Amino acid sequence: MKHLLLISLTFLVPVGVAASFGAEKDSAVESLPNVAADAAREEQMQPYDEPIRFSKARIDMVPIPGGAHTMGSPESEEGREDGEGPQHKVQISPFWMSKYEITWDAFEVWMHDLDIRLRKIERVAADPFEVAAEEYQLSQPTPPYTAMDFGMGRKGYPAICMTQFAARTFCQWLTAKTGRYYRLPTEAEWEYACRAGTTTAYSFGDDVDQLEEYAWYYDDSDETYHKVGTKKPNPWGLYDMHGNVSEWVLDQFDPEFYAKCASGECRNPLAVPLQEYPRIVRGGSWDDDPEMLRAAARIESTPEWKRQDPQLPKSIWYHTDAIFVGFRIVRPLHEPTAAEKAEKWDKSLPAWDRKEER
Repeated sequence: MKHLLLISLTFLVPVGVAASFGAEKDSAVESLPNVAADAAREEQMQPYDEPIRFSKARIDMVPIPGGAHTMGSPESEEGREDGEGPQHKVQISPFWMSKYEITWDAFEVWMHDLDIRLRKIERVAADPFEVAAEEYQLSQPTPPYTAMDFGMGRKGYPAICMTQFAARTFCQWLTAKTGRYYRLPTEAEWEYACRAGTTTAYSFGDDVDQLEEYAWYYDDSDETYHKVGTKKPNPWGLYDMHGNVSEWVLDQFDPEFYAKCASGECRNPLAVPLQEYPRIVRGGSWDDDPEMLRAAARIESTPEWKRQDPQLPKSIWYHTDAIFVGFRIVRPLHEPTAAEKAEKWDKSLPAWDRKEER
């Protein structure tokens, strides 16, 4: 990182008010109608947008075909680090991925209960979807101690500074609110989608001189993030997979995990996160040099990302110093069972109480 935005703690004051209330999701609730989102087979998948009810926010989703790819980088790749190998084949099942990084427009609906406020103003009774979503929303997260965009922009800009836990809770909320299963991508899914069938350092090739056409990074960003979707997309229609903000994936950083995958068939791999640090973000950011934006580059989270957090214990929701970290979401074509979610996709330690004030 070239720069670290320093926050004077004397200016940190509580923002917002939250209430404590919740309701368990009704397991009988089916998904809200969205014809474009319906597909039983891969060939039926098509782009769709997911409107967030009682708000103006929408999330565009792009179908990603299933297939195999070689994960990691060759030893000859410029900028390569040891954690990017050994290269290994992975098989990925089809999924949808958000076309853009999740913006403040959508994130703040969850963060500040904006949809609930509007629904109440319009005097609309909560249906089972809305009731289910409240379990992951009201009083979650706790109010931040400063504006988390740090003056870099909100409408149309990527949300930043959230912990992986906060990003995962956003996905749980969106799942309950829509009846469609959303989560963070695995590291393997993310790299597969970023490469979009290519084998070069970047999805557009190996020529770093072309990077400005596709990415906001240290050389062209003017030391700030930018609105999503303002550069060229990758071959599968995904924007900002290189640069703008780094993106959370589900995985724990395990230096031996690639070697384990290389030793046998590796289908939909996930290094289940069983400790807080380090976890992985991908894609590089507006504050990074070109080598960190490569498709295979891996960035590990550290406690330093909460260095300026004044709370004790430190927040489970915010990384006050990770002004370069955001996320995007995926939706698998075939939703896993509740048991599979609990064992793999939703599993994470430490097991924090979402409603605990931090």
